[in-house]
Amino acid sequence: MARTITVIQGHPDRAGTHLCHALGDAYVKAAQAAGHNVRAIRIADLDFPILRNEAEFSGPVPESLAESYAALSEAEHIVILFPLWLGTLPALTKAFFEQIFHRNTAFEDNDGGFPRGRFKGRTARLVVTMGMPAFFYRLWYRAHGLRGFERNVLAMVGMKPLKPVLFGGAGAADEATRKSWLEKMEELGRKGI
Repeated sequence: MARTITVIQGHPDRAGTHLCHALGDAYVKAAQAAGHNVRAIRIADLDFPILRNEAEFSGPVPESLAESYAALSEAEHIVILFPLWLGTLPALTKAFFEQIFHRNTAFEDNDGGFPRGRFKGRTARLVVTMGMPAFFYRLWYRAHGLRGFERNVLAMVGMKPLKPVLFGGAGAADEATRKSWLEKMEELGRKGI
């Protein structure tokens, strides 16, 4: 069954030559070939301000991100790719989500109760590349940066995070390993998950 999918390329480098870009491209091509409706967003290509105060957090989504907000709002499934930097998302990637998930755009008022997320019913998957082995990040660091983003951002706005896909040892990976990673992304793309 065809799904509406938004793929967010969170690598902050505009060059587009990193593993994250190849993984995202593999997912998008396979998903489109399988008949899914796919929209891709490259955060590095966007120009938007960084939130600096309470008033900005309560304001509207910047005009430069209106299309991105629409793509997220219309998606049934969201794939977010980024490299692990200092244990979590790169600053530009986090700034993007801070602008998209404003108080008035990500939540519905609940008559004074805990606000409800407007993105309920959507699934989201994180795809993360990292220099350290993925098992080490999970065991030693307990994947704190990813868990915090899943719980405190994605789940809070109503999305159901799926099991993240972690590609560890990215800098030292040989050609066969990288090929298997691309095949994994193609498989996820075909399934639309």
